[in-house]
Order: sequence, then C-alpha cells, then structure tokens
Amino acid sequence: MKTEERSDSSRPAEEPAAPAGRAGHRPDLVAAGVGALLVAVACGVGWAWQRSNGELQAQWPPLLASWNPHVGPGTPAALTVAAAVVAYGPALADRLPWRRLLLTAWATAMAWIFSLALIEGWYRGIARRLTTKHEYLRVIDRFDDIPAALRGFTDHIVVGPPGNWPAHVAGHPPGATLTFVWLDRIGLGGGAWAGVFCIVLGASGVAAVLIAVRALAGERLARRAAPFLALAPFAVWTGTSADGYFAGVAAWSIALLAVAATRRSLLAACASGLLFGWTCYLSYGLPLIALPLATVLLITRTTRPVLPFLAAALTVPLAFTLTGFAWWEAYPLLVERYYQGAGGVRPYTYWVWGNLAAATLAVGLATAAGLRRTLAATPSAALGALHPRRPAPTAEAALTLLVLAALLALLAADLSGMSKAETERIWQPFYFWLLPATALLPVRGRRGWLGAQAGVALLVNHLVWTGW
Repeated sequence: MKTEERSDSSRPAEEPAAPAGRAGHRPDLVAAGVGALLVAVACGVGWAWQRSNGELQAQWPPLLASWNPHVGPGTPAALTVAAAVVAYGPALADRLPWRRLLLTAWATAMAWIFSLALIEGWYRGIARRLTTKHEYLRVIDRFDDIPAALRGFTDHIVVGPPGNWPAHVAGHPPGATLTFVWLDRIGLGGGAWAGVFCIVLGASGVAAVLIAVRALAGERLARRAAPFLALAPFAVWTGTSADGYFAGVAAWSIALLAVAATRRSLLAACASGLLFGWTCYLSYGLPLIALPLATVLLITRTTRPVLPFLAAALTVPLAFTLTGFAWWEAYPLLVERYYQGAGGVRPYTYWVWGNLAAATLAVGLATAAGLRRTLAATPSAALGALHPRRPAPTAEAALTLLVLAALLALLAADLSGMSKAETERIWQPFYFWLLPATALLPVRGRRGWLGAQAGVALLVNHLVWTGW
C-alpha cells in the first residue's frame, strides 16, 4: 500500500469518531423517525387529495409513480449488491488505498444503479426510458443543423406554436438535448446508449463527492461517507434519467473547485468553471449549484481560483449566445410552459412539503439522521467560518458547511414553486451533497444505517413503477 495514497496534508490525520456531545443514537433514531413520519403523512394526505380531485397530478404522491408490486431480472443482483455493501462496505472503505477506493465506490454505484434499473428489465428499465414522448431522443432529427436549431429553440418552448418541444426538451436549456445529439453523431444513438451514458456519468458523481470531501474535510470523513454514497437510495432515479447525468457534471464541478482551492491548481479551476457553465445549460435550476461552489471558497478561505473559474465558466454562455440561444430569454418562456402543464394544476400547498417527503425517500433515513447532526453543528460551524480571525474550519465544521449549502440550495428550489413533484428525480444534483452527512454518524451503527438505506431503495423499486 502506497503511503501517499492515504495521506492528507490539508487536514489533521485524526478526527473524532463522533461529534462531542451528540454521540447518542437516540436523537438519530428520532430524526429518522421524523423522516419516516413525514413520508407517511405525505403518502396519506397525498393519496386522499389525489383521489378527491386529481390536482396533485401524481398517482402515488409524493412520488411520481404508480402502485405496481413486482420483481424482475435485476432483483437478485440488487439484493446481492446491497448485502455486499452492508457487510463489507465500511471495512473496505476504511482499508482500501485511496485511489482504489474511488474506483471501487464508482463501480459499486454503477452496479447498484444498473441492478435497480434492471428490475424492470433491459428494455423497460434502461433502453426505453429516454425514448418516451417527453424525452430528448424524440427530437434528435430536428438538430441536423445545430446552429439553426439553437437560434429557433425558444420559439418552440411554449405550447401553442407548431412543433413545440416535448416536455423535457422545453423544460431544459439546449445543452441537455445537445448531449444526446452528439452521442448520436458519434455512433452511440438510441435509448440504450443514452441510458448507459447517464448511469455511468451519474455514478461517477460518487467519486467526485469523495474527492471534494477529502479535500475539504479530510480523508477519514470521506471514507466514512463512501459506502453511503455508493448505496444511495436515489439510484432508483439515476437509472435512467438525464438528471443523473446532470448530477454527475455538477458534482465534478464542485470537486474540481475543491481541488483547485486546496492544491492551487489552475487547470482544476478552469475545468470546474467550464463544467459549471455547462451545468447551467443542462437545467434552469442548476445555477443554484453556485451555493456549494461558494461554500468551497468559504471553507478554504481563498479567492485564488475565482478568476480562472469565472473565465472558463463564461465561455459556455458566450458560445450559446453567439450561436443564437439566450438563457435569459428562454427562462421566462419555460415558466409559462411549466404553468401550461401539470405545474399549473399541482397545488403549492401540498408540494412545498410533499417534495421534502420525496427527498427523504431519495436520500434515505440515514441521511435524515446525519442532517440532524449537521443542523446541530451549524451555529458553531457558521460562526467560525464567517469570523475573519478564526482558524480554518475543523473537518466536522467543513463537512457541515458543505452539506448545509446543498440543503439551502434544495430549499431554494423547493420554495421557488418550480419544483412541484418529481423532485425525487430532479434534485439529484443536490442529494449527492446531502449524503456526506452520514459520515457524522457513529461508526458502530454504520451497517444498520446502510441496511436502512438499501431497504428504502429496494422497497420503492419493487413496490411502485417510477416511470423514470
């Protein structure tokens, strides 16, 4: 084993096993119970509300899903992956050399996502997902002339004019659709290749988060989070939706900025900026990733990467604008399109909290317990970070700030009213950064919490048809 792979010069080698004063299990169990209660209430109220007038526009709220108990070809594999991670994940995360751990976590996440998707079978679970009437692959032939398609993109967002885009094409900037156009151009066309692409890129976000946590909060906390990231419940929706791909791109932007800030890497800063620029052209809601990015600079107390980051980030909007697509002109049209459809019917009064129940299912009960510890540590972490004369944040405080930034971004998306339902899928770029809160849980109970995480994903995937 190479010593340099386990070293971490930016953080102390030793960290407390659990935050002082909060090591008891009971508050964690209470937090998990509150999360479960929120889900139960959202299911009960949502079921009654939907049956009474259909306003929620979801058959099995708070998820966009329908009741469909089933097993499939991926069931044995999913059970095997879950059992292996619960049994061996914590020990391997502690002992593997760092680079091998990154590859193992990424490979495990891919196995987990693929096996969950294959519960529906290859065609229904992977090859068909991105070819339905709402999806990007439906319009590939309309991008034969890419500059012309971009110049006329905003003309087809609102329902009414001839040839309006399918829902997901209209609901995202053209970077999302262009990704699949380019895949088609290089010979990887069709739903199967698109699905595999989204799964592989989405799973890579696990490695990105681990790199960022190690750079900002130390290797030990990163290792503790690794099994939870690999066995994330939101893998149900990563395989396969384009939002998994969006989440991977956003995660690498944050990870590379963390590397740039801690290692003074100009290349990493430029790559981070370029990916952030691209992220903003994948989804209109993802400029909120600026919150975790800014928190990276707050934790590291440096502005050194800012100029190269911004210079690289601005190349993406410049390129799109010069080609004929203006983000700021398209967004108001998206809002209009959103309220022409289900968004105009779904009641904010339910979804503003029902979304959080869906998020609880997506991140799992262990994350709910970890978030309790994050919120308990927030006052001291925030005061320390904002005080100019305080030393750099401790490992726990750095992790707390990073998770809190993602939570605030998620809450901003929720309060906006532009995320009414489907958040189990849409908010994946934020969920990635909530899961590291599990590193704050006591070491002794890790296997139990991992089992709870796997149980949520397996139950959801086997009891309902998610449609994503």
